[in-house]
Amino acid sequence: MVASPAGARWRRHAAGTDALKILMFGRTGQVARELALRAPDGVIVQTLGRAEADLRDPARCAGAILESDADIVLNAAAYTAVDRAEEEEEVARAVNAVAPAAMAKAAATRGLPFIHLSSDYVFDGSGNTAWAPDAATRPINAYGRTKRAGEEAVIACGGRTAILRTSWVFSAHGNNFVKTMLRLGGERDRIKVVGDQIGGPTSTADIVDALLVMAHVLLRGGECSGVYHFSGAPDVSWAGFAREIFRQAALPVEVDEIPTASYPTPARRPLNSRLDCGAFTKVFGIRRPDWRVSLSPVLRALRAEALVVRNSGQGPICLQ
Repeated sequence: MVASPAGARWRRHAAGTDALKILMFGRTGQVARELALRAPDGVIVQTLGRAEADLRDPARCAGAILESDADIVLNAAAYTAVDRAEEEEEVARAVNAVAPAAMAKAAATRGLPFIHLSSDYVFDGSGNTAWAPDAATRPINAYGRTKRAGEEAVIACGGRTAILRTSWVFSAHGNNFVKTMLRLGGERDRIKVVGDQIGGPTSTADIVDALLVMAHVLLRGGECSGVYHFSGAPDVSWAGFAREIFRQAALPVEVDEIPTASYPTPARRPLNSRLDCGAFTKVFGIRRPDWRVSLSPVLRALRAEALVVRNSGQGPICLQ
């Protein structure tokens, strides 16, 4: 278990009450794995994976909620293969829209609060100002379209529902930009990274803290249904993010910035992923966390993991 500010806040508010029971979809994902590690005393987390609730089977997803004794439902599961979604949009839609709709409906039937994680990819990335939660959504790729369809379906179900959009998620778990950069940094002394896409890197530890506070407010009957944005600060390019990763990891790697046009991918990426998080701060009292600070414990965890791998003879370490 890892101590967290949100955990301390939860213990203060929930003193003398029964344990909070969270039902969370997306067991193998970055956020669910972080929540399992960071759940404070008084919080019981049940995570569901494909075996218990295959997202391609909405009836099973709904059934898992209807049969549970949870106090709140969180959905952190998603089809996140952005490029592959261009060829598998219907599969992505089943996971990112149809399944969340079934979850939201079941939660509403039970009278349970429901929090659904979404993405900056619902926006087209135009302009250079931060996107407000109520800004027009014009996704430019299949993944973004399916995530927006999921938002609309969840909202249509009514109930005590909150949608949390975030961006550029990283952690010590699963696949993400930080781990990719560390791998490349262990192989090369110079790399090219896109420099004209701007957004806020967000650690899963900070996302979990935000979710715990949201859960508390929803369970206390707070009027906080709606769409919110939460991302790390300051906003930065992927190239700038990479430089900070290498700096903190003490890897002597030069980063050359390239435009998105020089790195073609099957799915278009939004250039502007800045998110206006003001409403989240006002309602839940949490300011945008500094992702540079949040990056440090992630690198420490990965360094410890790499030492285990090195000592077992399974492979090289890529952090100094």
